[in-house]
Amino acid sequence: MKKLKVRWLLLIMLFAVIPQFFGLTNVYATDTGEVEQQWWWKKDHPKEDDLPRLGGGAENPERNRQQPISNIILQQRYPETVVLQGPATEKRIAITFDDGPDPRFSEQVLDVLKEYNVPATFFVMGSRAIAYPEIVNRMVAEGHIIGNHTYFHPNLVKEADLATLEREVVRTEDTLNDLIGYRTKLFRAPYGFLYNELVEKLAELNYSIIVWSVDSLDWQEDPPAQIAANVLDNVEPGAVILMHDGGDWDADRTNTIESLRQILPSLKEQGYEFVTVPNLLNIPYQK
Repeated sequence: MKKLKVRWLLLIMLFAVIPQFFGLTNVYATDTGEVEQQWWWKKDHPKEDDLPRLGGGAENPERNRQQPISNIILQQRYPETVVLQGPATEKRIAITFDDGPDPRFSEQVLDVLKEYNVPATFFVMGSRAIAYPEIVNRMVAEGHIIGNHTYFHPNLVKEADLATLEREVVRTEDTLNDLIGYRTKLFRAPYGFLYNELVEKLAELNYSIIVWSVDSLDWQEDPPAQIAANVLDNVEPGAVILMHDGGDWDADRTNTIESLRQILPSLKEQGYEFVTVPNLLNIPYQK
């Protein structure tokens, strides 16, 4: 009986050691200081509980359900803080992506951008950045710019609370600073939803609010040709294009990725130059 117990103990020890020895698990420190183990297949094929959800709900139907104050009006009221597009004097444009990093789609987006040598601006969620730091680091290493898209992606208009805004923004800023070594000055609101007091608070926090002038509507998950048409039919010099490299768990950005193979070469053939948002607007990207 004693020998049997010893054998079972040895088997338990082997099952604990072998996965780490062969690289089947990774150990991470969480933002609370606790240490957790992540199996290799969760990194490439995350389960629903692994990817932080969008706090305010999925992009579709949230953007259709609520129509807050227009960003055009906010830009007119706060021209030094809210920006929709760049100057129309040159054929320069910026392509932007929201809601990542998402291990299902972000790296595929990065692959296409690299293939066509296109720099982009990624507005990332803090909760996802800390979960997938290697993707954020790749974004920076390949010449892209990082912006703040809050920590948990709440609907800031529905929350209607300045303390929530500040907590979401500052926590993300701190997280990104730890990862990429600078405090981003660029902010985009979840769903693009803001109102006067929120804009004023963001200005106080020294942010430039980046909206968009061309919406790909890729969150509707139309076929790639339709997503591409939404962009190509509306681009003008100085355009800021909105797309998504991530989404909630019922979202699929495969069509977004495929549409990029139509959008990027077509706009280049038309003589457009892709630049990052701070380059297009001639503003700093870090505080």
